Amino acid sequence: MISLPDAFFITGTGTDVGKTVVSGILLSGLEAKYWKPVQSGSPTDTNFLQEITELSADNFLPERHVFSQPVSPHLASSLSNTKIALTDFELPDHKDFHLIVEGAGGLLVPLNEKDLMIDLIDHLKLPVVLVALSGLGTINHTLLSIRALNERDIPILGVVMNGDANQSNREAIENFGKVPVIAQCERLPELNKTGLTSAFREYFSPRTCRHLWRRRTLVHRADD
Repeated sequence: MISLPDAFFITGTGTDVGKTVVSGILLSGLEAKYWKPVQSGSPTDTNFLQEITELSADNFLPERHVFSQPVSPHLASSLSNTKIALTDFELPDHKDFHLIVEGAGGLLVPLNEKDLMIDLIDHLKLPVVLVALSGLGTINHTLLSIRALNERDIPILGVVMNGDANQSNREAIENFGKVPVIAQCERLPELNKTGLTSAFREYFSPRTCRHLWRRRTLVHRADD
């Protein structure tokens, strides 16, 4: 039986590129569990996804750090007199379900004085789905993100592009980044359970998303 990896990390080329909506689509289609290790701002992405997916509270794991200020985690933690350390984070057990882990902002968002979001991904040893906008500027942002992941030998399952389809940008990312664009998600007419599950069937089926479907045994990176 083939399926999506049993655990993976959703990151983006920046803030407001659609990471949480993509998480919601995959969460709904897989009836997975969701974990946001660090949350800055309110309402939380966990609460938002629980509302629009209508999944049980059991599908949502508690954040390790939650800050009220909608700013970078390193600044939010400083304002809250809290320290964030990579050792704070341990990947939850996920033997019996899919686990979707969503980051905050992009790859180079600081967590503390020395660690970035990409360091957390490396620490958790998860493959990545990279979310990018489809319009102007996305080639540069996406290729820089791909380069950063490649430099750390972090596996990339593929890129998900959000917005109106742009074939030229898609081809450029695949050509120069050597990474497949596994889905092109256009704006959803409704952010609810029906809309999200329909989007999963349309954008992430084995037929349309063949690059992302893998056997569960391929989920984890080998330990260094």
